[in-house]
Amino acid sequence: MWGLAGLIIIFPLLGLLINLFIGNRLSRKWIGVIACGSVALSCLATIVFAVLFHFNYPAEGSIEANWYQWIVSGSFVVDFGFRIDWLSLVMALTVSFVGFLIHVYSVGYMWEDPGYRRYFIYLNLFMMMMLMLVMANNLGLLFVGWEGVGLCSYLLIGFWFEKHSASEAGKKAFIVNRIGDFGFLLGMLLIYREFGSLNFNVIEANMGEHVASQIILGIALLLFCGAAGKSAQFPLHVWLPDAMEGPTPVSALIHAATMVTAGVYMVSRMGFLYEQSPYALMIVTGIGLFTAFFAATMAVVNKDFKRVLAYSTISQLGYMFAACGAGAYVAAIFHLITHAFFKALLFMGSGSVMHALGGELNIEKMGGVKEKMKWTALTFVIASLAISGIIPFAGFWSKDAILAAVWHKYGPVIWIIGIVTAILTAFYIFRLVFEVFYSERRVEEKTWDHAHESPPAMIRPMMILALFSIIIGFVGLPFKRFNLIERALATVLPVAHGTEVSVANEIILMIIVLAGALFSIYLAFTFYMKKRNYLDTLLASFKKIHHVLINKYFVDEIYHKIIIAPLWYVSDKFLYKIIDVFMIDGSVDGIAHISRGTGKYLRKIQSGNTRSYAFAIVIGMLLIFIYYFWKIHKG
Repeated sequence: MWGLAGLIIIFPLLGLLINLFIGNRLSRKWIGVIACGSVALSCLATIVFAVLFHFNYPAEGSIEANWYQWIVSGSFVVDFGFRIDWLSLVMALTVSFVGFLIHVYSVGYMWEDPGYRRYFIYLNLFMMMMLMLVMANNLGLLFVGWEGVGLCSYLLIGFWFEKHSASEAGKKAFIVNRIGDFGFLLGMLLIYREFGSLNFNVIEANMGEHVASQIILGIALLLFCGAAGKSAQFPLHVWLPDAMEGPTPVSALIHAATMVTAGVYMVSRMGFLYEQSPYALMIVTGIGLFTAFFAATMAVVNKDFKRVLAYSTISQLGYMFAACGAGAYVAAIFHLITHAFFKALLFMGSGSVMHALGGELNIEKMGGVKEKMKWTALTFVIASLAISGIIPFAGFWSKDAILAAVWHKYGPVIWIIGIVTAILTAFYIFRLVFEVFYSERRVEEKTWDHAHESPPAMIRPMMILALFSIIIGFVGLPFKRFNLIERALATVLPVAHGTEVSVANEIILMIIVLAGALFSIYLAFTFYMKKRNYLDTLLASFKKIHHVLINKYFVDEIYHKIIIAPLWYVSDKFLYKIIDVFMIDGSVDGIAHISRGTGKYLRKIQSGNTRSYAFAIVIGMLLIFIYYFWKIHKG
């Protein structure tokens, strides 16, 4: 029976195959129905298996369902199999449910696009690969899904490949992820060398054997290299802001339910390994918190609607990795779940506004949009309250769990970075709220006259996500008796040591975080709604800092100068002009030129004139006679 869990993956596969082979004979309506229906069936199958698993394994256990041996080479065996436990089921449910809503939203958003059918084929493939990633029972099959979502991100980011910026963004995402994936692949090879298997259960069972701590550290960091690429952590974060070149529903899917969450899932799944290396945990937390703060500072000043949300995603992923590094894997997955709902909603809100304003992305050219888009404004505010950590919205509970774990694992100094980032988060997200929806209108009259609320196919998924952005946080209340997500995932993930929080400390930390977020919202209201001259004065006072932030710390420029430009120079001046053109082409073309030149002169003796041939024979005979006469005379 448990082998049928593969249906969770098969349904999106069927959807893409139908649209691929007979979609050209179907109407747009049926293409959308098939694409959305396949993901809905996958979500339904996940719910069914979650219910069955709950009643059969209420407290503990995981089930493996191997379909067949995929790779067999001597002692190296990789199964095509699935692992059913609460981590894989919770992830599959989040991916399929949020993915389904994004599919429905896409029907309205992409209805007029000439690539409508191709778009949904890619989207179904994306879902299938992400579900394979979270359901796999070994690192080999997980890596297939890992590379699959990388391919799909490339295809969807560069979906409008006619635009140079879109094709460049797709290539950038693909190349940067290959850097991280190279590290991940090395980590897998090292795991096989040390443990003799890529199966999660086998690796965990052999973890107690004598493996050098340096080896464990090396494996952990190599795997984290892959996670940093997929989840856009410093220094491999540069691809995600440019990924906004794709259609907005793609941004919602990448940032909320697929792709970038893969790194957090993988580190959590391998938590039993990370727990063996305190240094690896410290590095994960350090990079996570640094990235969270680093990205939040750029979001504060960026003027592009979607790029602000992209930097927000990078920052929130940093929170999740900080939780993993603190040993609070449950908190990391909890925040991954809540973030999936409110971040998908934020991107859908941005897409709805773009849809109404003719594709405009500059928030300084918006304002007053609430007049035309009341439902979009309402749902966007709900998502903003959730990501800001305002009680009782979902982000309050998950972000509080992370900050509490960091406090009790690493102390108040490290925790301060997290709280400052939370304050910045509330500021930049409500900067969007006020600039786009509530401030003085700055939209061109022609655009404003055509502005309208989005169609029901787009609004209804947003309303469902808004509801879950309020209620989903209650599955992880910070009291063990009511913390459903912890009770489920504690059977799979390592139990965090040193992160236990007393009720009194929990309440104090909650109040501090909440007060900081509320103050930040008030500050955004003051700057963007009441006294904009304060903001102008502030920017003038910190002109150099603003210049650095608006230019993204010049990271892309630094990479270009120290990596890309030297590689380009070597490729162009040496590999291309010397090796390729001079040596390879020169040798091949040189032989051809010699043959052609020789033939050009030799063909002249083939004139067809009998007297010329006879003269040549006489000359030849004469030369032979002279040669032999000279040889005899010499001898």
